[in-house]
Amino acid sequence: MTARVTVEDNVSITAAQVNELRKVTGAGLMDCKKALTETNGDHEKAIDYLRTKGLAAASKKAGRAATEGLVGSYIHAGGKIGVLVEVNCETDFVAKNENFQAFVKDIGMHIAAAAPQYVRREEVPAELIEREKAIYREKAKESGKPEAIIEKILDGQINKFFADICLMEQAYVKDPDKTIDTLVKETIANIGENMSIRRFARFVLGEGLAKKESDFAAEVAAAAGV
Repeated sequence: MTARVTVEDNVSITAAQVNELRKVTGAGLMDCKKALTETNGDHEKAIDYLRTKGLAAASKKAGRAATEGLVGSYIHAGGKIGVLVEVNCETDFVAKNENFQAFVKDIGMHIAAAAPQYVRREEVPAELIEREKAIYREKAKESGKPEAIIEKILDGQINKFFADICLMEQAYVKDPDKTIDTLVKETIANIGENMSIRRFARFVLGEGLAKKESDFAAEVAAAAGV
């Protein structure tokens, strides 16, 4: 049976939720309980709550310069997909740490599988966002819904769009219950240094090349000397 911490306003927070938040942020037990209570058990909002209070260790570390790090590579089985990813940390000591190197490898594997286009939503071109909004708005209007409802639908669709193409907002392929952003915060709390995924490049064999169309019957005839 999962232990629960009963809090005010009839919100029931599990001990597992508190421990997970504590693991991610490095904040104290009571601070984590209060943050979850104030945000009705919403994990991401609880992180933000702790950050605004200056209680999240990951938040405190985020202001420190991360100029060391590692350029990691990942080649998918069969050699058809490859990834280069730069992850920065504060010290060369951490860059050589096995846990940090494993983290970089996991990020490369995720990029190979999930094919993000950008690291963060701030990098997405404004014209692309506006084009997507126009498409979603037109679809919503066709449904005949009120304008206020359309705007809410639009917000949800755009957030889903960002979650599809932005690495930090994607669900982690090895644990879909957490985002890459959450994974980064957990790693910061565990390793004890600020870190940041700076950039990546994903390569797919033959991508962008025009493949030669072949006439199989003609090839057979040519091979037979016909």
